[in-house]
Amino acid sequence: MKKLEGVNFDDKGLVPAIIQDEETNMVLMLGYMSDESLKATYDCGNVTFFSRSKNRLWMKGEESGNVLKVCSMALDCDSDAVLIKVNPAGPTCHKGTDTCWGETNSNELAFLNNLESIISDRKENPSDQSYTSSLFKDGINKVAQKVGEEAIEVVIEAKDDNDDLFLNESADLLFHYLILLQAKGFKLNDVIKILKDRN
Repeated sequence: MKKLEGVNFDDKGLVPAIIQDEETNMVLMLGYMSDESLKATYDCGNVTFFSRSKNRLWMKGEESGNVLKVCSMALDCDSDAVLIKVNPAGPTCHKGTDTCWGETNSNELAFLNNLESIISDRKENPSDQSYTSSLFKDGINKVAQKVGEEAIEVVIEAKDDNDDLFLNESADLLFHYLILLQAKGFKLNDVIKILKDRN
């Protein structure tokens, strides 16, 4: 974990810390950190705040077990607020909700970003054991052929009544389409931008 340099603490020696889920991008909570709590966070890898009500360091989840595993930390443009991306081990709020605003911490579409990263890694760091790497190795024609095959299977299953088969074939199509996009040097966001422009 990269340590933050030049944090501008307030007159009480604190800096606000916004906690965001690494995968879903949902904001989970806001807390305050001191220089000492930042150091504790670096040392243990779990977000540790300075509790203003308890007047002491407080590792989130120290009693509940719902710790916030740090993925990355960044300062804002004025160096007076910290953004910490985390992998939460459970509900974040002390009331038992996913976030301190009572929202559900889910964003199923965010998984596609993670999947695209995995596909990119298989392209840049090929492995003989990876199906995805083998498609990139076989070239654009093979990848395009797989997308065509999966599209036909989706059409066939759409005409039947087996929802499980239809959804599984749809997943196969989307997966291979993401590979095709990267084989052509694009990402899903390039397609989304066109859809937004058309809207």
